[in-house]
Amino acid sequence: MKPYLSILIILSVFVFSCNADKKSKRKPNIILIMADDMGYECLSSNGSIAYNTPNLDHLASNGIRFSKCISQPLCTPSRVKIMTGLYNYRNYDYFGHLNTNQYTFGNLMQDAGYATCITGKWQLNGAYHKDNIPDWNDNTKPNTFGFDEYCLWQLTKSGNEGGRYAAPLIEQNGKTIQGKTNDYGPDIFANYLMDFMERKKDKPFFIYYPMVLVHDPFVPTPDSKDWGQIELRKKNDTAYFKDMVAYTDKIIGKIVTKLKTLNIDDNTIIIFTGDNGTHPTIFSKTVNSTVQGAKGNTIDAGTHVPLIVSWPKEIKKGSVYSELIEFSDFFPTLADIVDKKISSDGRSFYPLLKGNDYKARNTAFVHYDPQWGKRINQYKNQFVRTLDYKLYQDGTFFNLNKDPLEKHPIHLDSLTEKELETKRFLMDELKKHPNWKSTE
Repeated sequence: MKPYLSILIILSVFVFSCNADKKSKRKPNIILIMADDMGYECLSSNGSIAYNTPNLDHLASNGIRFSKCISQPLCTPSRVKIMTGLYNYRNYDYFGHLNTNQYTFGNLMQDAGYATCITGKWQLNGAYHKDNIPDWNDNTKPNTFGFDEYCLWQLTKSGNEGGRYAAPLIEQNGKTIQGKTNDYGPDIFANYLMDFMERKKDKPFFIYYPMVLVHDPFVPTPDSKDWGQIELRKKNDTAYFKDMVAYTDKIIGKIVTKLKTLNIDDNTIIIFTGDNGTHPTIFSKTVNSTVQGAKGNTIDAGTHVPLIVSWPKEIKKGSVYSELIEFSDFFPTLADIVDKKISSDGRSFYPLLKGNDYKARNTAFVHYDPQWGKRINQYKNQFVRTLDYKLYQDGTFFNLNKDPLEKHPIHLDSLTEKELETKRFLMDELKKHPNWKSTE
């Protein structure tokens, strides 16, 4: 019996080592979370003293906190850019629309063998432009863009037909679901995400979670003292914004806890960011100043968003990256993670996640044509910036450290030699993009 026992032990060790080796080589799970209308100043890890975000702070303290991530100033421009890695002048045709001729990171991850899911806010079918977009009512578009499953708000139903918060109107894998009185949209989306993780835990998965929080209307959450008063659940009051930030953080905590319960947290990359600056009616106190939200505006508060990346398997110690990252960079980063070659306007920051050498960006570029709003052309513009300076296409030049609200352009006769050199450099960078002028 002894020889057979020895053989059995050897085989068991071999099988175990093979499984362990296979697990160690497995591609990481990826969860990309994007809050709606949450500027950089909303996280306590970024200096906020108005809001408390312990779960996000914990991710930041054990991962990489990026202090200069630059988005587009508005939701659809940002969503189109982050999903495709392309500047807006290439593929942004209508507000609330992503053309089905585009290749997204959903397609990328699906092609790489990942199980894919999107949950949260969609608003990309083109329902605002029904006369110009014949397929606006196609509820399979998320599948077309590479997502195996979806649970979404504003797919073929507009926001006017049903809200995102209390008793939400949701479309889930081809079915329309009207939430009950005490249902809360953010909970439904988060629960779907966590159920998907549990069902797909044995293979790599990619989840894109464009949250509905913290966009207006500013209303009570289930943790607010006023939640029990149904008549207040649709009352738009900025006093509830703090509760909405707290609930966003609570959901992040739930996702992290679920990953740990499933024992897949170590090799799961969590990326958290925001699509644009905070709503202009929100004033947030930070350790340095009070920041007025500037959603829709090209000033720093309109494009400076939080970015945190957690990957326990690779990122063993928390750090802060203080150089520029822009929204076109996410797509090539995901491509690098799954070892796929793609075309993009961005630069992969994957080396940073692996602790390898990385040459920082010199500039970030934004082409902004909102195609939305009462004052549709007021902030329509192009700019290129360094960490400290910003140049617009009309030659307006700002020192962002001294003038973050961009009220005092630096005139040519007052430029230092170094500033003159910087401006020339930025002018050359702008010339790399199509000659495009805003119209008032």
